[in-house]
Amino acid sequence: MNMLENIPSSPKMKRKEYRSAMTRLENKTGELQREAVNSKIPVIIIFEGWGAAGKGTLINKLMMAFDPRGYNVHPIKAPTEEEQMRPFLWRFWTKTPEKGRIAIFDRSWYRRLSVERVDGKTGKKDWKRAYHEIKSFEKQLVDDGCLIVKFFLHISRKEQKKRFRELLANPATEWRVTKDDLRHHRQYGKYFKVFGEMLEGTDTDYAPWTIVESKNHNAATRKIFMEITGRLREKLSVPTTASPSCPVSGKSESAGKSIIGESDLSLSLSRGEYLEKLKKCQERMRELEYEVYRKRIPVLILYEGWDAAGKGGNIRRLSQSLDPRGYEVVPVAAPSDVEKRHHYLWRFWNRIPKAGHIAIFDRTWYGRVLVERVEGFCSQAEWNRAYDEINEMEKQFSDFGAVTVKFWLNIDRDEQLRRFNERRKNVWKQWKITEEDWRNREKWDLYLGAVDEMLLRTNTLHSPWTVVESNCKLYARIKTLETVIESVKKAL
Repeated sequence: MNMLENIPSSPKMKRKEYRSAMTRLENKTGELQREAVNSKIPVIIIFEGWGAAGKGTLINKLMMAFDPRGYNVHPIKAPTEEEQMRPFLWRFWTKTPEKGRIAIFDRSWYRRLSVERVDGKTGKKDWKRAYHEIKSFEKQLVDDGCLIVKFFLHISRKEQKKRFRELLANPATEWRVTKDDLRHHRQYGKYFKVFGEMLEGTDTDYAPWTIVESKNHNAATRKIFMEITGRLREKLSVPTTASPSCPVSGKSESAGKSIIGESDLSLSLSRGEYLEKLKKCQERMRELEYEVYRKRIPVLILYEGWDAAGKGGNIRRLSQSLDPRGYEVVPVAAPSDVEKRHHYLWRFWNRIPKAGHIAIFDRTWYGRVLVERVEGFCSQAEWNRAYDEINEMEKQFSDFGAVTVKFWLNIDRDEQLRRFNERRKNVWKQWKITEEDWRNREKWDLYLGAVDEMLLRTNTLHSPWTVVESNCKLYARIKTLETVIESVKKAL
């Protein structure tokens, strides 16, 4: 059954009664906003609905009740050329609010399931896939503590026509009715069906829809404020606790079988073989960089590995022959205070390369299931949840056409110790070794278990891991170059 059928009309209220009720609701809304700030709860409020249903007016009314320092309004139009060069959710990933702030969306990611679908801007395969992507995105945000409130403003075909006529009759408002609005009105029946499918397919217990019958402005306003205050009260009533440090086992889900332990660390190359292969690989990388730019294929190259495994030198040889305008190296350190106030993936969402460009990540989002897990910087529930969240994100990269190449640079404990001592003795390399590196070394077995589980649970067909035997740096550099070349060639 279409959720837009048989919607009961909102009861009318006398003006005095309405004003009294709204004064209380507006005051309560402001009070709950302050509590959400103190509790560090991010809030997303989405307004979807028919053209001329009153989204702008209702959003403005809501803004007047909030502290203006605590929210952002995002009016969503058709994606720009820049936005089209990234996965469709990218422009929304980057607009997710930090903890304690409110993001109000005047239309949202649901364009893909409505306007883009009806207008033929998105193929059937893409908009069907978007149902899963949207629900996954909203679930990630809610699991991280975000409150999502979704409104669909509904008016009848007759009411919409009446409002368009009134707007067109006034020179001061006629600009608000576009040719697309009038065309969509003629397609009311088609949109009615599509909106109904959209609402039913994305109405979840963690992010439910509220349908607002918007013929009567006062009744619609009151309903929206009541829903927001009710949802905020409910969210604030759930106690929030800091993420506890989690006990970490050295065992992984691989049932005692170490994946990286099986790699042959005796593999090596002579200096002569290395130089010969390096020249050929770097020349090929330069050619492929041009090809991915010409065919608008985004490429993500991810480096993880033991401390002193050679990530920096590896990245230098990979990028040495590339045009600097076509790639970026993204060094990942501990999150900043601003980054900590967002979903943990937010700082990576902001660095996703656009189509035709290459991003090389020196450490990645896998820190969630490695250092954050082992050091207790997140709860066990958070790092357990991260495997699926990461797989979902990388699947969306793949569906967009991106190539994702993931490396774990593997060395043994003896080789790591040798390199640590070499760095400590070499005045030009002392900056590379820190007390934290020595502390991490003492937790080798714990990290080994975390690495094995990471490889097991995030090694997918669309984004497979490559374990790089790195006791010999020369061999490791050539293996990564050849792996990138083959992965990009396959995509081309």
